[in-house]
Amino acid sequence: MIQLENIDFGYSKKRLLFENLTLELSRGHIYGLLGKNGAGKTTLLKLISGLRFIQNGSATVLNENPALRKPQMLQEISFLPEELYTPALKVNDFVRAYAPFYPNFSHEQFQNYLTVFEHPDPKLKIDKMSSGEKKKVLIAFALACNSKILIMDEPTNALDIPSKAMFRKVMASVATEERIVIISTHQVRDLHSLIDSIIILDSGKIILNESAEKITEKLTFEALEDTANATDILYEEDSVRGKSVVRENTTQKETKLDIELLFNAVMLNKAKIQQLFNPKK
Repeated sequence: MIQLENIDFGYSKKRLLFENLTLELSRGHIYGLLGKNGAGKTTLLKLISGLRFIQNGSATVLNENPALRKPQMLQEISFLPEELYTPALKVNDFVRAYAPFYPNFSHEQFQNYLTVFEHPDPKLKIDKMSSGEKKKVLIAFALACNSKILIMDEPTNALDIPSKAMFRKVMASVATEERIVIISTHQVRDLHSLIDSIIILDSGKIILNESAEKITEKLTFEALEDTANATDILYEEDSVRGKSVVRENTTQKETKLDIELLFNAVMLNKAKIQQLFNPKK
């Protein structure tokens, strides 16, 4: 459904952010897009949704060139940005203005999501709400669009702890075999139970793009009291239980994926981990 092949993009003609970047995303997955600040995460999301245009290579989204911004493509993409645009409209007026652009929008679902998030008086204008309340409205709207592609950039920022729990519950219910969900986040612990595939972007390059299942086949995530005699350690950090470590899985051991540990391990040991997942390269 989403295919970028050998694309180039830069904000300056003298310096490319992406060069020969290739990425393919399939329906039925919730992708976690991870990277340091400035790695290119938001730009990549904008290229996919037609808000930025590639300079070389090819891009196909829902069988369309996203740069053409055809209505049949745009109506199937819901994009929740990190920086929220909040018009001076009441909630119902906001929905009345923007819902017609999405033919599968469900007013009933929208109201249900607001109820789940315990949103306050819908008569209040959105621009007068707190950051968390604004985020709840826009999350509810994005979900109610029932689009084939759902893109969220830092969706849990500004949400309180109960709202984050409800967000995870709601997202688990909307994931279907027909939908692609892409979540760019630094708050990986908020989304551990949701994400089933990990994309790690670093300096404009994709250095990992694997399913959670494949990752735990190749790596283990463990807590050890002492690492003096441990082998195949790719990354370790202090924890309340001693050492949290990422190791090469040489014994087919089953462990639970720790996304934060994985990210730190990849950043520290890129070449070794890339070799594990792409032995021919």
